[in-house]
Amino acid sequence: QVQLVESGGGLVQTGGSLRLSCAVSGRTNNNYAMGWFRQAPGTEREFVAAISWSGGSTYYVDSVKGRFTISRDNAKNTVYLQMNSLKPEDTAVYYCAADRTWRRLRVSPSSDEYNYWGQGTQVTVSS
Repeated sequence: QVQLVESGGGLVQTGGSLRLSCAVSGRTNNNYAMGWFRQAPGTEREFVAAISWSGGSTYYVDSVKGRFTISRDNAKNTVYLQMNSLKPEDTAVYYCAADRTWRRLRVSPSSDEYNYWGQGTQVTVSS
């Protein structure tokens, strides 16, 4: 059974940084793209960032470009989201997700393309 476990969330002031981790178990994840999504209260889940199975391609929502960096360590079966210059509007529950398609050519921002999800980790940015 594939499981994703996020960690690293917390409370931080505006301008601060956090590093989220997502550990994957139950399969060797080297051949699958990974994504990060977030959901704030009263809003729909939105795409944040994705990384290809090889790590050679990344994709970000415009609102986090230049501030967030997604990376992966396939030897550790772990994906990271480094978040810098955090803003109050970044406050949300952050979820990692694993792509359903083996070696997808282009990473996807659509949640429909991800079939395994973590339980989420809360990120709160105070003003």
